[in-house]
Amino acid sequence: MEWMAWTLPTALFFSAIGCLLLGMTLLELRKPCVERRGFLPIATTRGDRLFIGLLVSAYLHLLVIGGGDWNIWVASLLSLVWLLVVMRWG
Repeated sequence: MEWMAWTLPTALFFSAIGCLLLGMTLLELRKPCVERRGFLPIATTRGDRLFIGLLVSAYLHLLVIGGGDWNIWVASLLSLVWLLVVMRWG
């Protein structure tokens, strides 16, 4: 594991994703969802919206790490806000 840069932001990011996946699994087992339309141009389920939110979050982090001067915590905060917006209104 020495080849990977496990910093606190990295560990928190992947821990949060794991908790999200566990929570979504438990929620889906307890209350199955149906597709709905929001501001996204397609009908989506909760899992679809989570995937879209995580994908955009990953690209945002890569953009900040690779070519930005922002702090990684700014990217994490923006990703959290994006994820909440997509999950609620997407």
